[in-house]
Amino acid sequence: MAFLGSFRNFISIVKSVSTIGINNSIIKLFVENKEDKKELNIIFSTFFWIFLVISITLATLGILLSKNISEYLFQSDSFSIPIQLFSIFQPLIVINVFWLAIFNGLGSFNKIIIIQIISNVLIFFLTIFLIINQTIFGALLAIAFSELIMLLVTYFFVRQDFSYFTFDLQKIIANKYVDVIKKFGIMGLLSGILVPLMSILIRNEIIKTSGVNEAGVWDATIRISAYYMIFFSSGLTLYYLPKLASLKTDLEFKKELVSYFKTFVPFFILLMVIVYLCKSFIIKLIFTSEFQSVDSLLKWQLLGDFFKILTLAFGYQIVVKTMMKLYIFGEIFYNVLYYFLTVYLIKKFSVDGVMQAYFYTNVIHFIFILFMFRKLFIKPTR
Repeated sequence: MAFLGSFRNFISIVKSVSTIGINNSIIKLFVENKEDKKELNIIFSTFFWIFLVISITLATLGILLSKNISEYLFQSDSFSIPIQLFSIFQPLIVINVFWLAIFNGLGSFNKIIIIQIISNVLIFFLTIFLIINQTIFGALLAIAFSELIMLLVTYFFVRQDFSYFTFDLQKIIANKYVDVIKKFGIMGLLSGILVPLMSILIRNEIIKTSGVNEAGVWDATIRISAYYMIFFSSGLTLYYLPKLASLKTDLEFKKELVSYFKTFVPFFILLMVIVYLCKSFIIKLIFTSEFQSVDSLLKWQLLGDFFKILTLAFGYQIVVKTMMKLYIFGEIFYNVLYYFLTVYLIKKFSVDGVMQAYFYTNVIHFIFILFMFRKLFIKPTR
């Protein structure tokens, strides 16, 4: 679990650099110009050339430095092949994110959900096969191959709406769209690098303080959180993000906030209660008896996720409206606070201290965000 967590964090960092906010920027630009085919050609050409150069550069670096990366992530250079494979597939990741962003802009939410379901089922069976035959090495290979599988599944659906995905490739990079990429890119890079980087640093801190087994237990707890949080991250990306992109005034945003707290938040509370009541069963179903200590850690993760959901109501507005300074400061504040609270509390409470640090960080971050949006509540909105 610890090794898989490190590899996923590494992949997350590379994907963030290679796509630098492509998802959010494409959604915004596609929604604004989807009736203008000529302008879409310019947008797509700009994105194609920029991201082609970035992805090929990252792929080359990944292949050349695979042994060094393996040594840092796994304390051994024996796992360089999965890193090399992932690097080879790197340009395909950009294409897949690009296609999914267009589906999102079209409002084809059903197709995105079906793509995710089919991809995950195929990846699931591939993972089982490779783990049985190659154990940990096979699990890492499965993660690397998952990117290729997702692209192939997405392409099957792209062929059905090919008119939206064909464009006249021109040797053009429009500066006005480069500026949009820069704004979304800086925000995407910041969270996309900081979050997994902090996870790697925290995992290494746990290994140093409590051992690799405890690091695996921590990763297991996070994985359970990822399973239920995917419902909300998908829903927010598919519905809430495009909705916010279409809003023009503070009053409209305030109304959308009310809707968010009436729909998303109660649903999350219900799911949180169900997960907590069934936690022993869930742990036995997903993991082995060696992970039973997850039971005592999960409450902190659930409480932390609850405040994260509350914060996201405002966080997506920061992204959509490209509030650069607030976004940068907020991300740095959150991750630095999380790391230093972890370093302090892990010495007193071991892994339980890491989970407490997560909860306290999300509470403080939510209060910080409320303070930053205080004018929305104390001043008349128009």
